[in-house]
Amino acid sequence: MKLFILRFFCILPACMLAGCFQVGPVYKTPVVKTENIWLAESDSTITAKSIVDPRWWASSFKDPQLDHLIDLALGQNLSLLSAGLRVLQAQQQLAIAIGNQYPQQQQLSGSSSRQKANAITFNNYSLGFNVGWEADLWGRFRYQVESAAAGLDGSVAAYDGVLISLVAQVAQNYVLMRTYQQRLAVARENILLQEKSLQIAKAKLQAGEVSELDVDQAESLLHNTRASVPSYEASIQQLKNGMAILLGTTPAKFNDLIMNKEPIPRTSVTVAVGMPQDLIRRRPDVRLAERQLAAQSANIGFAITDLYPHLTIGGAIGTSSVKSSDLFTNDTKTWSLFGMFEWNIFNYGRLKSNVRLQDAVFQQLLVDYLNNILVAQGEVEDAIVGYVKSHEQLAIYEQAAAASQRAVRISSIQYQEGSIPFNTLITTLQSNLQQQDLLVASEGQAAVNLVSVYKALGGGWEIRKNQDPVNLLPVEMKKAMIERTEAWKGVLVE
Repeated sequence: MKLFILRFFCILPACMLAGCFQVGPVYKTPVVKTENIWLAESDSTITAKSIVDPRWWASSFKDPQLDHLIDLALGQNLSLLSAGLRVLQAQQQLAIAIGNQYPQQQQLSGSSSRQKANAITFNNYSLGFNVGWEADLWGRFRYQVESAAAGLDGSVAAYDGVLISLVAQVAQNYVLMRTYQQRLAVARENILLQEKSLQIAKAKLQAGEVSELDVDQAESLLHNTRASVPSYEASIQQLKNGMAILLGTTPAKFNDLIMNKEPIPRTSVTVAVGMPQDLIRRRPDVRLAERQLAAQSANIGFAITDLYPHLTIGGAIGTSSVKSSDLFTNDTKTWSLFGMFEWNIFNYGRLKSNVRLQDAVFQQLLVDYLNNILVAQGEVEDAIVGYVKSHEQLAIYEQAAAASQRAVRISSIQYQEGSIPFNTLITTLQSNLQQQDLLVASEGQAAVNLVSVYKALGGGWEIRKNQDPVNLLPVEMKKAMIERTEAWKGVLVE
């Protein structure tokens, strides 16, 4: 009998796995058609022959300050840390799903008692072990594993999406901050020019060469230009505050990080965008949508298994004795085997409705996946044309700004000589302020548009080099989690 019980527990797993088969759908990644070329591929600033550089911000802008800020954000941003912890949660959900494939009930029990009746004392000691296992006849638990595995992949894709968004936000905020600093510098340079013109107008008024109208016009223009300074200063500080949040620090601490003033990062002439087909592999939101689709396919299979009977088998062995020393040597042994099945035949209509529900969700996610790919292609096309046209616009504004500076120099001399009225000089000064500001704004916009191109392409997440996002969590955080519960030992690597 002992040999029979031992064999039973040895062959139980093999018996339960043998003959198991899945009754639901087998998931296959949908075949999606994409365009072969980008619309603006013929433009000299775009090349599809080269792949997207994972560290595009470093190769495109070559700005050490920006590189440093992005490195800080990758290590400190709280949203990215939260995304990494969601990956950790998904890993544990997968581990739970895998564990469900093994005996769901495993229990070691023991007891001791002492009774007295009619002046006689009785002792009783017992020890037993029982196990129960629901056979995965229809792939029920394997579908749970499949769904959890797809969910883990999806959480990694979501992490990559947060990483790309973070890098793009830091780069855009940095470019905008430098742009507003340059616009502020332009305003102050024009204030100096306008102050000089006001002094000339006052001198000519004292000499009786002009009326007070020239002085009033000069003062009006000067004060309007001075009024733009607080607006630029407010925008710069607000961008610094936003950058501080991205870096996971306070605005006061960030101000200490970036006190110096640098020019707007210049964009590279040619942008490597890769092929349109690469979007499906590269864009994290597309990968996430596909993984959600895979997880939902497994949910359909899980729902289908409810239509079939559930078989559970198990057994128990034990021993008892009136003396604890005889617990393992006496002949009082107990064992039992059992088998049972459940079949919800009276809930068949509700269960089939759940199957239809899960399939409808799958179909909706499939449509969402296809739509994501279309949206991704549209976003890239929008970003590319925005970048290309902003470069064309920048070249034109550079010519206009150079002409306006020459016009200011000439008109200032001619006004002093009395060759032109002050209205002409005022018009020239106004135009110069506008043209210089437009040039700076256009330069900043070209850089922002380049960031948008790389963000739309989904470039940047490759910098983690296939490392598990959980391994990128701060060591201090892992230590705190291990101190809170030792269950993390052996799971979290410090």
